[in-house]
Amino acid sequence: MSAHGGTRGEATTASETGAEVDTGRLRAALHPEAHAIVYDQYLPAPDTSDGLGEELRLISEVDRAHLVMLAERGIVLPQQAGSLLRTIDELRRSDFAPVRARPMPRGVYLAYEATLTEQLGEEIGGVLHTGRSRNDLNATTARLRGRRHLLRLVEATEGLASVLLEKAEEYQAVTMPAYTHGQPAVPITYGHYLAALGFATVRALAGLLHSGRELDVNPLGAGAVGGTSIPIDPERTSSLLGFTAPVANSVDAVASRDFGLQLLAASGVLGVTVARAARDFGTWTSEEVALVRLSDDLVGSSSMMPQKRNPFLLEHIQGRATASLGAYPAAAAAMATAAYTNAIAVSNEALRHVWPGLRNTTDAVTLLRLVVRGATPDAERMTRRCVDGFTPATYLAERLVASGMPFRRAHHLVGATVLGALETSRSLAEAAKDVPELARLTDNDGDGDGDGDGAHDAHGGDGPTDWLEPSAVAQACAYGGGPGGDSIARSLVALRADFDGIRAEFDARRNRWNAGEARLDEAVRRLVAQA
Repeated sequence: MSAHGGTRGEATTASETGAEVDTGRLRAALHPEAHAIVYDQYLPAPDTSDGLGEELRLISEVDRAHLVMLAERGIVLPQQAGSLLRTIDELRRSDFAPVRARPMPRGVYLAYEATLTEQLGEEIGGVLHTGRSRNDLNATTARLRGRRHLLRLVEATEGLASVLLEKAEEYQAVTMPAYTHGQPAVPITYGHYLAALGFATVRALAGLLHSGRELDVNPLGAGAVGGTSIPIDPERTSSLLGFTAPVANSVDAVASRDFGLQLLAASGVLGVTVARAARDFGTWTSEEVALVRLSDDLVGSSSMMPQKRNPFLLEHIQGRATASLGAYPAAAAAMATAAYTNAIAVSNEALRHVWPGLRNTTDAVTLLRLVVRGATPDAERMTRRCVDGFTPATYLAERLVASGMPFRRAHHLVGATVLGALETSRSLAEAAKDVPELARLTDNDGDGDGDGDGAHDAHGGDGPTDWLEPSAVAQACAYGGGPGGDSIARSLVALRADFDGIRAEFDARRNRWNAGEARLDEAVRRLVAQA
């Protein structure tokens, strides 16, 4: 365990914990964000450590909006609403201590309501539940809770996308092999790979925003299942709670929690991309491959083997990234057992799988952001792997096709040349000089040096020709979304535009939520002042 301790997201010094930051092999402690995630079973997490407190805060927030609406509609007296609102705010400031102290034989809400009634009397406390049921209340608090989890996941995903874009631009000229089936395939660049992850991440971000649309619909007012005869104003409570509109059908309002499945599905798509990226980095950071090196604060040591630099965060990423995939069938199975009406199997049993799934995906996304930011490519080794893996072969075959040879014949000829290069321990460029059809491609200026530029190359004719160097090949592949020309730069411009548009959409949603809170706070202040 590293020298970081304390609460989630906080760090302490080595002297405070007595732990060694410098292991001899490693000179930095684990990154504080990574530490808080990896060791979260030992540390309090803000969204899981006080489930009762979170539920009471959400209930009280809905109550505040409901009471403001009832008073404005003349359904309850302003003095009644003001007294209740003042007492609710006092409970919130005390972290609901009086509610926590009492037994809850019939659940959290009734204990909370009973506390208010005991303090204010039935004539005041008894009006709180006018025109409302626990069913529509629970449906509303579930959406408010969903907002919080979606907000964390979206912010983490925005952070990952930003780092991917930044690093894709920084490393767009660092040549590396693309891999298929675990084998070197063709030359690309490290930046091109990171941009690919960026496209997948931004698409997943768009999916998250789409999946959260149902969170913006307000079920409050649906009552137990059939609405209410009290002339409430769901449009007003929607405004005060940051919703866009009330649910149109009372049965659907209390029966549905499909937003939970939609969130898990979108989270699962993101998690698959994150897990696949972690696998790539796991391969590339191995000592045998060593294309990428992680900073000391992103690796672990061994308690026994002093030479180890373990990229263990990648295993945590893989373990957590797909939690939503497991949560989805569990939540869906719980929902599928229930009739389409208010049901505990849906509102309680199904949703209890949703929140951990989203939370674990958020953690995985955060860890991958740290890895991408703290990963340094070994450009020289990447180029060597391109050469040793004969990655210019496809380009060489395409040059034959451009000279008039049918592709399948060119494919066979270059494949045979690769085999000859392997048997004689030479590079593809060197072996190509022994094949007349290929030699003509590599010596089109007649000077015999194989570089086609009328001057002997720096290798005296024995090294790889310039035009078959992996960086030159990658630069030549400018079509079909390849890394050549200005393709990477143009793709990043388009990707940034998509990313900025999605962020603007989410910012507007978040601003609406914040504006609702501000309107509610102001309305509560006015009513409390009248009481």
